Amino acid sequence: MAAHVEQARRVFSETFGGDEPRIGAFAPGRVNLIGEHTDYNGGFVLPMALPLFTAVVGTPRDDGRISIVTVAEGADAPHRIEFAAPREGAPLKPGSPKWANYVKGVIQHYRAGPIPGFNAVITTSVPLGGGLSSSASLEVAMYTFLQQLCPDDGDLTQKALACQKAEHTFPGVPCGIMDQFISVLGKEGHALLIDCRSLEVTPLPLADPGLAVLITNSNVRHELTGSEYPDRRRQCEEAAKVLGKETLRDASLEDLDGKRLPIMPSVEVCYRRAQHVITEIERTASAAQALKSGNYRGFGKLMVDSHNSLRDDYDVSCPELDDLVAIALEVPGVYGSRMTGGGFGGCTVTLLETSAVERTKQLIQVTLKFQGGSNFSYCAVITC
Repeated sequence: MAAHVEQARRVFSETFGGDEPRIGAFAPGRVNLIGEHTDYNGGFVLPMALPLFTAVVGTPRDDGRISIVTVAEGADAPHRIEFAAPREGAPLKPGSPKWANYVKGVIQHYRAGPIPGFNAVITTSVPLGGGLSSSASLEVAMYTFLQQLCPDDGDLTQKALACQKAEHTFPGVPCGIMDQFISVLGKEGHALLIDCRSLEVTPLPLADPGLAVLITNSNVRHELTGSEYPDRRRQCEEAAKVLGKETLRDASLEDLDGKRLPIMPSVEVCYRRAQHVITEIERTASAAQALKSGNYRGFGKLMVDSHNSLRDDYDVSCPELDDLVAIALEVPGVYGSRMTGGGFGGCTVTLLETSAVERTKQLIQVTLKFQGGSNFSYCAVITC
């Protein structure tokens, strides 16, 4: 991250008349080990924070104006925006460019105020559209920056909820709470089991030096602001309503099978969506127990089952992700692999022995080169 922060400092000085930024804040991206599309259904998720960060550096100004520059690779133009700080009767509104909506949403929903004007530069090592929560990392970094300008009460849960609200209302992504929670509460050397209904968080140590997590980017960029993600959420809500449940967290496969006939004629797809969510919640709870007991092989099998369900029942995988998973699973010492994040592209996450990392990377590289396929890249290798 040091190189990114130095770049942000340089851009700040060049953009804002030679001044050095006086405030800095950062927040991590995340990888979800298992528990996909369960958070907005009140289920369990099991993410870990990454050594990939979004940083915001800046300085307050006294004229009530806000000027922000992004140097994030892949952000849509323009890369500099300027607007008046929100005031009563004059709230911020979403618009273009897309990246600015995440920033504006956090500023609008910040839990203290009034927010002064400021100049700021944003940089990130979290790949945009990679399924590693670049959006929540940006939101939490911006919120943390605002805390230096105008302190709030320091409530971490409310901070995460404010960032989630920002994403709902400005970019228009009806995300669950997982991404913001792990970016706010992530703990080094741990995964977090998050109960997305009660918001209870249980840290689970990842401290075996023989264990590693490999994150591979398909470089197929996903966009959750399109219709596919909201459609999945709506389908889950429809299934829960048919089952007479508040959310799919309260449903079982027996409930689903008992209602299959009414669902099938018109909305067969809702059955498959619900089947994924119900089984994924069960898998995530089982995976947490496997991790506690050091049963990495059992954890890996659950990862593979999760990928197959996301591919077949939730329809959010793609050929590039399927290839990366299949190749990784051929390597001795790989426990499991799956797509991670919202889907439609992005990254895979692989749990494996540390000694198998290089063999896995080499096989992926050789196989895809031979096939003339995917323009993939490695985002991170985390030794536990």
